[in-house]
Amino acid sequence: MSEGQTHSAGAGLWQACVDQLAQELPEQQFNTWIRPLVADVADDLSRVTLLVGNRFKLDWVRAQYSSRIGTMLEKFSGQPIPLELALAPREEKAPVRIAMPEPEEAALVEPAGLAPGEDPSGNGFKSRLNTALTFDTLVEGTANRMARAAAMHVSGTPGHLYNPLFIYGGVGLGKTHLMHAVGNRLLADKPGAKVLYIHAEQFVSDVVKAYQRKTFDEFKQRYHSLDLLLIDDVQFFANKDRTQEEFFNAFEALLTRKSHIVMTSDTYPKGLADIHERLVSRFDSGLTVAIEPPELEMRVAILISKGRSEGAEMPEEVAFFVAKNVRSNVRELEGALRKILAYSRFNQKEISIQLAREALRDLLSIQNRQISVENIQKTVADYYKIKVADMYSKKRPASIARPRQIAMYLAKELTQKSLPEIGELFGGRDHTTVLHAVRKISGERQQMTELNQQLHVLEQTLKG
Repeated sequence: MSEGQTHSAGAGLWQACVDQLAQELPEQQFNTWIRPLVADVADDLSRVTLLVGNRFKLDWVRAQYSSRIGTMLEKFSGQPIPLELALAPREEKAPVRIAMPEPEEAALVEPAGLAPGEDPSGNGFKSRLNTALTFDTLVEGTANRMARAAAMHVSGTPGHLYNPLFIYGGVGLGKTHLMHAVGNRLLADKPGAKVLYIHAEQFVSDVVKAYQRKTFDEFKQRYHSLDLLLIDDVQFFANKDRTQEEFFNAFEALLTRKSHIVMTSDTYPKGLADIHERLVSRFDSGLTVAIEPPELEMRVAILISKGRSEGAEMPEEVAFFVAKNVRSNVRELEGALRKILAYSRFNQKEISIQLAREALRDLLSIQNRQISVENIQKTVADYYKIKVADMYSKKRPASIARPRQIAMYLAKELTQKSLPEIGELFGGRDHTTVLHAVRKISGERQQMTELNQQLHVLEQTLKG
C-alpha cells in the first residue's frame, strides 16, 4: 500500500466515524467535542490516536465518547483498533487531518490568546449568533406557535415578561433556531446590546477554566454584564455542583439588572435530573413552553421552504411523501431533503416521488424493518390531530380515547411487543386495557368501512 493510499484509508475510516457521530449527536455537542478532533491513523490501521486541544477536553472526550468511537472504528474497519487520546502538539501539524466545513454556529471554543467573549476581529463583544437563524426563516406551525410567540415577545421587550423563557422539546425541533432568532431580533433593534449564545457544555468548560486559572473576576465580568443570555441544553448541568452554583449566581445577577435569560432543554424544568432544586425553581419561575414534533402540514411546509432556500422547487406531492416517512424532527427532514437534492443533481433527474424513494431507500428500508410503538403513536396522533402526549395521558374524551385505542391496536398488529409492554408504553396502562382496545378496534374494522380505510392509510404510512 502506498503512502497516499494509507493516508486515504485512514482519512476514510475517521471520516466515516465523524459522519456517523454527526448523525447521532446533537449539533452543539458534535461541534464542541468531535469536530475539533484530529486523527493520527497508523499506516497499517493498527492504531488511531485522537489529538485533543487541552487536558479538560481530553478527559471529557475519553469519558463521554471514546467507547462509542472505538465501537465505530471496529464496525467500519472490520477489526478491533486500539484507540488512544493525546494532547495535540502546539506547533506541529497532525499527520491526518479531516477537512470539514465550518459549523453553522460561531466556534464554540475561544481562539487562543483572546479574553473570554472578545471578538477576534476587534469589533467588541462576540455574540456567537448565527445570523441566518431568524424568525423569518423559521417555519411556523401548531407545534411551535406558542414558543415562537413567546420568543418574539421576549425579543421585543427583553427583561420584562417571560423571564426566564424556558423552551423544551426533543432533538432537532428548532429550539436552538428560536434562541438565535431572539438574539438576532434584539441586536437588530439595539445594536449595542450585549448578547451571548452559548451551549451549556461551554459554560461548564468556562467554569472549570476560571477555577483552574483563578480568573473568576473575568468570568463574572463576562456573564454578569449581559443584556441577553441564550443558553442551550441546560440538562448538561446535571451532577456538576460547581457549575450549577456559578450559573445560579449569574442567573440572579442578570435578573437583578433586568437582563433576559432564554434556556432550552430536552425536558421541562421539574423533569431535569440531578439539578439543584433552587435552580429548577428559577428555571420554572418565568414561562415554560414546549416545542412538539412538527405535524404533517408543517413538515410539508418546511420541506418546500428549505427546498426553495436551496434553489430547488420541491413538488408538493414529493414533500407529502417525504413528510409522511420522515416524522421525528426538523433535522432529519433537512437531511432527507439534502439527500434528494444531491441525488437529483448527480443523476440530472427532476425531483419526483420515485426519485425521492430511490434517494431515501436506506432510510425507508430501515423504517420498514423497525416499526416502533413510538412511531405508531406519533403517526396516529398526527393523523387524528391530537398531541403525542395524549397517548400517555389519563384524558378520556372520545377525541383522544379513540385514537389511543387505534394506536394500541396497530402496536399489537405491527410490532412484536406483548400486551403488558404496550400498556407500559401507553402511560403505564394495564394489559387488559390494551386487550380491550385491540378487540374493540378489530371487531369494528370488520363492520365500519370508514374505520377500515383509515387503518389502511395508517398501516401504509407506517410501512413506508
